[in-house]
Parts: sequence; C-alpha cells; structure tokens
Amino acid sequence: MEKTNRSPADHIAPLPAERRADVERLDVLITDLMAGQPKTMWEGRLWGGSDQQIIGYGDYSYRKSDGKTAEWFIVGLAVQRNYISVYVNATDGRAYLAERYAKRLGKVKVGKSSISFASIDDVDLDQLSELITEAKRLMT
Repeated sequence: MEKTNRSPADHIAPLPAERRADVERLDVLITDLMAGQPKTMWEGRLWGGSDQQIIGYGDYSYRKSDGKTAEWFIVGLAVQRNYISVYVNATDGRAYLAERYAKRLGKVKVGKSSISFASIDDVDLDQLSELITEAKRLMT
C-alpha cells in the first residue's frame, strides 16, 4: 500500500447513503481525536491480500525485518463489502491496543490491529475514542 493524492472526502462521497453516514461520522470522530496529525488516503494491496482503500490518520515510521524503514498510518478507516474496519497500529509494548480493548468495544470482530463491525451502532464509541486517544499518545 502507498499514500496517494486522492482526497478522503472523494473516497467517502460515492458510498451508499447508510454506509456513507457511518463512515462520515467515524471520520469526524477520528479526525478530532487525531487533531494535528495528517489525514491521507492509502491505496493498494494490503499485506498480500485484497486491494484496499484506507483513510490513514497520523504517520509513523518503523523498521521492517529486512532493515528497511517503512511508513504507515497510526489509525486507519476502511470500508469493506460487509463491514467497516478501524485499524489501530499501536502497541503498549506488550500487546496491540485493539486486542487490549476487544471486550469493551461492543459487537465487533477484533484482530491484532483491526476492529471490524457492520454498523457504527455495533461499536462503543466512547471505548473506541479512548483507544484512539491512547494510540495517538503512544505513537506521536
């Protein structure tokens, strides 16, 4: 995946109305919580899987296993076919924050750094906000 010049607003605008409303609400929430951090579109193949379009909030650099430096987003927002995903690429030194918050986030599916849900009504926005705030604190 790589950063593109495409506007996140241009990505959100053509979404179906119900999905667009959820994504716009999440975009406003994440933008506010990540104030002062860049917001950028990332597009391409995600970890050898499917092609993705992700709105990235905040940037950080890390060293890959081959010794090269890579850039990534701190928090990401993506729309898949059947769900919305929020990616939180932050650890507290022991575990990914998304895993630590998993039981508090509501009716969601949680991976190492991903939180997926069918509707914004399925996620506890207060807990998601706390998670994103902690990620920003740890990663910036």
